[in-house]
Amino acid sequence: MTPAKFKTSVCFFAAAITAVLLTPPTIAQNYPARPIRMVIPFSPGGATDVPGRVLAQKLSEQFGQQVVVDNRPGAGSVVGTEVVAHAAPDGYTILMTGTPFAVSPAIYRKLPYHPLKDFVPVGQFGSAPNTLVVHPSLNARTTQELITLAKSQPGKLDWASSGTGGAQHLFGALFMSMAGINVTHIPYKGSGPASADLLGGQVKIGFPGIAIVLPHHKAGRLRILGVTSAKRSAQAPDIPSIAEGGVAGYSATIWFGIVAPRGTPEPIITQLHAAIARALLSPELRQSFAGAGTDVVSGTSAELGALVKQEIETWARVVREAGITVN
Repeated sequence: MTPAKFKTSVCFFAAAITAVLLTPPTIAQNYPARPIRMVIPFSPGGATDVPGRVLAQKLSEQFGQQVVVDNRPGAGSVVGTEVVAHAAPDGYTILMTGTPFAVSPAIYRKLPYHPLKDFVPVGQFGSAPNTLVVHPSLNARTTQELITLAKSQPGKLDWASSGTGGAQHLFGALFMSMAGINVTHIPYKGSGPASADLLGGQVKIGFPGIAIVLPHHKAGRLRILGVTSAKRSAQAPDIPSIAEGGVAGYSATIWFGIVAPRGTPEPIITQLHAAIARALLSPELRQSFAGAGTDVVSGTSAELGALVKQEIETWARVVREAGITVN
């Protein structure tokens, strides 16, 4: 064997040994060895951003490494989600995501990623209901009374959402479809303007998040008829669900979860999930979540994967039936 060939063989052998030594269990044993980037594809300070930041802080404490929040809002979460889809699958870039992750495939013709093929689920960590709310001037004190009123005035009542294709729009469209009523949709540019006109009585019906509307409900400025979750919210146990109010089977929530780029080693996914589960036991985290209108939900990787698939099917049907288009 020539010296050159011998050198090549030694290098190849060394590379093979290194590959064996760096098997996923070994990588996971040293993980994390540097800060982790948590991409949140929403604007800072919003109801969706806050739970992710609280979780990031608790994960930092557990790992002894910073979990750095990187807000990448835009196109209904598509911008930030694409960043993670193309990141190295090494556990150092993860995505805090939620309901828009499952909605985007239905409302955008082309996505720069596939929500099922390009990501691996880590686990769910929270859920927050929206509300069916009316202005006090509207003669409806229950969900059933609102349905009866709307059926007596088809097309004459208005309802507000934070924008076409957003959660408020989809939750409202699902309600109108299941209740069999015709109410005119008024899309706004954000939840702030929509809430302002609800408070002013310019529109009478809306589907804002519970954290936004609960203080106004308690003050009598708005009236919550029901929460969108299948069961009552821990944040307002005296308010019935929409399903209890007469729309059997209705259920729609903002869920929060963590996913990673496809190809991330399974032992790292397991470590991340275990860290999240431990973080969710923190009384401080639970208190912070409650302040943001979020219920703690601890779910496995498989459970989050099943939820995403189910949500994609549900919202694709709602978008199709309501004729919702964004581009």
